[in-house]
Parts: sequence; structure tokens; C-alpha cells
Amino acid sequence: MSAAALRLSSAVVGAIGLGIAGYLTIVHYDGGATVCAISHGCATVQQSDYAELAGLPVALLGVIGYAGILLTLLRDDETARAATAFLALVGAGFSAWLTYVEVAKLDAICIWCVGSAVCMVALAALSAARTLRAPPTR
Repeated sequence: MSAAALRLSSAVVGAIGLGIAGYLTIVHYDGGATVCAISHGCATVQQSDYAELAGLPVALLGVIGYAGILLTLLRDDETARAATAFLALVGAGFSAWLTYVEVAKLDAICIWCVGSAVCMVALAALSAARTLRAPPTR
């Protein structure tokens, strides 16, 4: 895959992730229930103690993370590629921890959270490939 295709793919996946995180943030502040294919899984996760970190909804942290990734994709230089990879790798690590919490501590799966985790892992892989594929600097 070309560097341009990796960048475009990253932007598409980032926009999907931003949409998911944005939806979960709106539901959080609206106080409603998410549309969920798994009985009570999303509600259990969204209403748990793990749904916030330092008083901020985890979904809002996702919005910030995805927005940051999309902003770094506006440029295509070494610094921007490194920033994209850093944000995506941190996001993937955080998503892995949240997935562990869902399974091991809450015994519930939120399909929206899984979708976001898949997006973040895909972004980590795409950004790593993009960084490794980048032309050497002079």
C-alpha cells in the first residue's frame, strides 16, 4: 500500500472512530441509553465506574484522541507521522485495557467500544506502516 493510501485509510478509520466516540459522548451527556445489539452490555459498560477517568467520560477522551489523530494527518512529514503513531499506539493500549475491563471486571461487552478499539488498533497498524514506509529524511 502506498504512503498516500495509508494516510487516506487512516483518515477514513479515524473518522469512523470519531463518529463512534462522538456518539458515545453524546449519549453520556444526554443520559440516554445506547443502541446496543448485546443485551445490557453497552449500558453496563457506559454506566460503570470505568466509564470516566479523572471526571471525564472515556468516550470524550476518545473524541479528543481521534480528533488529534485526524489533525496530525493534515500534514505528511516526519513529525506528523510520529505524532499520529504515538497517539494511535497510546489509544490502542488504552483500548486494550478498557477491553480487558469489559471482559474481566464488568463481564459485559459494549459493541460500540469494541468498534472503537478495532478502529484504534487499525490506526496503530496503519500509522506504524506509514512511519516505516516514509522516505528517509536528509
